[in-house]
Amino acid sequence: MSDIKGKLRANLIRTDGGEARLVMNDEWLIVRLPVVQEEVKKQAGKVVQFKLTNAESATAAQITDTQVPEGKIVLPLSVWLARKAEFSSRVAAGEIGVWLETHELVETLFENQPDLNVFPVIGVYIERFPDGRAYSTASLLRTRFGFRNELRAFGDVLRDQLFFLNRCGFSAFEVRADRSAEEALASLKDFSEPYQAAVTVDQPLWRRHARV
Repeated sequence: MSDIKGKLRANLIRTDGGEARLVMNDEWLIVRLPVVQEEVKKQAGKVVQFKLTNAESATAAQITDTQVPEGKIVLPLSVWLARKAEFSSRVAAGEIGVWLETHELVETLFENQPDLNVFPVIGVYIERFPDGRAYSTASLLRTRFGFRNELRAFGDVLRDQLFFLNRCGFSAFEVRADRSAEEALASLKDFSEPYQAAVTVDQPLWRRHARV
């Protein structure tokens, strides 16, 4: 059986037109892979905490066994790649989004679907807070690959990340269930004038403001 996250989320934040707001009823359902026992990997005698970039994400059995409901859904990249013919009509109807893990390459998605804007939502699952690859994934989607629709971070998403995730191009944030979404929402205004350029601000502060 697939582990499927419920539709009702009081922990979802969206930024629409520059304004951030809490979303109580989310129309998108994130579909998860069936849970399996993962092998504990070690390097130099230490447990490897993060999956290596471009490592295998799912077994053939997980992909086959993933249950896909009707309605608007966000599929794991591995499921969409293996079963995309099954979902072609639903993609055309705007009912399918895709989510990546931080170790999965945006290029893999782009090679199989050059127009990423057929997806109303692309998600990035952050398994552990310290994994910074989500920031690069978002920046690539927005800049190199021209994705314009909702880009959602979910998983181990905490207050301290939101301001910086937003600067890299994320427009929606599913805050971890045991944390306050209201506090996380306020964090998007932690800094009024970022110094560096980013996806959301294309020039550094010294170019945006003339010196007196």
